[in-house]
Amino acid sequence: MAEITASMVKELRETTGAGMMDCKKALAETDGNMEEAIEVLRKSGAAKAEKKAGRIAAEGICRVAIDNDKTAAVVEVNSETDFVAKNEVFQSFVEGVAKQALASGAADVDALLEEKWNEDASKTVKDILVEKTATIGEKLSIRRFEKASGDCVVSYLHGGGRIGVVVAADGAGNDASVKEALTNVAMQIAAMSPKFIADSDVDQSYIDHETEILKAQMDADPKEAEKPEQVKAGIIKGRVNKLLKDVVLLDQVYVRAEDGKQSVAQYLATVNKDLKLTKFIRFEVGEGMEKKNEDFAAEVAAQMNA
Repeated sequence: MAEITASMVKELRETTGAGMMDCKKALAETDGNMEEAIEVLRKSGAAKAEKKAGRIAAEGICRVAIDNDKTAAVVEVNSETDFVAKNEVFQSFVEGVAKQALASGAADVDALLEEKWNEDASKTVKDILVEKTATIGEKLSIRRFEKASGDCVVSYLHGGGRIGVVVAADGAGNDASVKEALTNVAMQIAAMSPKFIADSDVDQSYIDHETEILKAQMDADPKEAEKPEQVKAGIIKGRVNKLLKDVVLLDQVYVRAEDGKQSVAQYLATVNKDLKLTKFIRFEVGEGMEKKNEDFAAEVAAQMNA
């Protein structure tokens, strides 16, 4: 029987992203044959996926697919660890999911999972997800996707895909200057995380909710609670207006403004007065999800001691 060396385990782990002990067992089972070991990891997919179903997958990456600068789809696919998120097999899979979402008519992830995989019509997206879970050795999850269309659509990935942004606009074509401007806006969105494009897009329910929070904060402060109601109402209104300048994209100060004052709306007007933003999407990996607090060194130590 061939000796299973640490370098062999390392090679298989780097190739597949699978767990260290899973790689070692697969190599032992195949007498050190690397290709057969990969197949062993793939074939054990269904059982592994079921075992991993209850785990927390809050790491991962976003990827974007674009068709002719007119339509884009951004996806978030999660893994359990940041290590796997950097794996080429995982990244290639997420790029495939983005292409799938771009071509899909599915309204949600459940429908997307039931579709035939674009790269292999004999399997569904769910089948491929199960296979990748086996190969990589962690729970994987297609969390969400969203699409946008317009006269010009651009994308921006930040932090290796920790944040994925798509911006769509109408009214000014899609020449180089428009694409550059929209890419700059996409970077603004990644950094400043706006919630709305314009004031007119702000829901009254959002204003009411934030007003309620600000009022509760004032009532909890002994010094501010003593102020007359009319004064407090004026202060709260001012604070809400200030908040809206932070969450409304066109009202935000453009991060690359030379004077430190120019708004995003003013910047876009200098590029093309007919340029109108119609939609943006901002995905940040793991936002709103519970995360597992483990480090990779501890994971390896735990596996080696098992």
